[in-house]
Amino acid sequence: MNVKIMPLEGKSGLKKFINSQWNFYKDDKNWVPPLKSERKQLLDVQKNPFYLHSEIKFFIAEANGEIVGRIAAIVNYNHNKTHNDKVGFFGFFESINNNEVAKALFDAAADWLRKKGMDRMRGPENPSMNDEIGLLIDGFDSPPSVMMTYNPKYYIDLIEGQGFEKAKDIYAYQLITGKFQSEKLLRMQEIVRKRYDVTIREVNFKDKKQLKKDIDSFKDIYNAAWVPNWGFVKWTEAEMDFIAKDLKTIADPTLTIIAEVKGEVAGFALALPDINQCFIHNKNGSMLGAAWHLLTKKKKINNVRIIALGIVPKFQKFGVDSVLYYEIGERGAKMGTLTGEASWVLED
Repeated sequence: MNVKIMPLEGKSGLKKFINSQWNFYKDDKNWVPPLKSERKQLLDVQKNPFYLHSEIKFFIAEANGEIVGRIAAIVNYNHNKTHNDKVGFFGFFESINNNEVAKALFDAAADWLRKKGMDRMRGPENPSMNDEIGLLIDGFDSPPSVMMTYNPKYYIDLIEGQGFEKAKDIYAYQLITGKFQSEKLLRMQEIVRKRYDVTIREVNFKDKKQLKKDIDSFKDIYNAAWVPNWGFVKWTEAEMDFIAKDLKTIADPTLTIIAEVKGEVAGFALALPDINQCFIHNKNGSMLGAAWHLLTKKKKINNVRIIALGIVPKFQKFGVDSVLYYEIGERGAKMGTLTGEASWVLED
């Protein structure tokens, strides 16, 4: 196969890169098409504040006049400052089942990263640890939950065939409503509430002043609580605002909760309705189609993704997390949720 690698530039190049993803999932019933407008916003180096401290380069592979693969090479300078290394990342990888195509794509990404001074490559990160990450290696029999990755099974062989080895396993746990609310959890959260005067409140998305305070609290807790985690990079102020703007459109106040100890913010939990159950029907990735499917199918959503939970370091040994676990479970059950996906969780 005569494979040609082409770097992409400008708005037309970005559009071509985004649209090419549809080439690889035409017959995959479990693939959830992304919103093209959301992909454009995520990858636009002028609009996404991630690129104030990072760089990205897009490549496509062509053969016989058709797009047969794509990849992005990414340098996250904040990551390298935080972890004192020179890791370059790859993301948004797609390919036909052909080792020659995969090799050409990874060679192009590696060459660009090498020229940027990087000495190793890791991925997939799309485009960072605060976004969609990881290669699916198990669970191909069902669609992904909201903001989780999905890929054909043969990608495992394509990527390992280029010499990549596992860096870290990340897990997704399925929780069945009513089954994880054990007597032990019930007793523990009751004790913690009484002992430390723990209260739970919902984030008020309509009160702009209070919402700004809550978003700041989320950022502060996240940046403090996750410091020990592998691959962690702090959110900047601009990145948090950028992400919060998107989350507000799909978040449910009932599942966006803050724990306070004697009136002081101690932690938060965020679970999102699994809108992928609606978007899987939006085959062309249009915003209009997404709006229609949300309007007509949102009441049928019966899964949530528990996307984040964090405790202020000084409260981490109080057991406040047990209260948040319990609250998310109870609230989800009252909404008619059947399952919850806790993801992702590092193997260690």
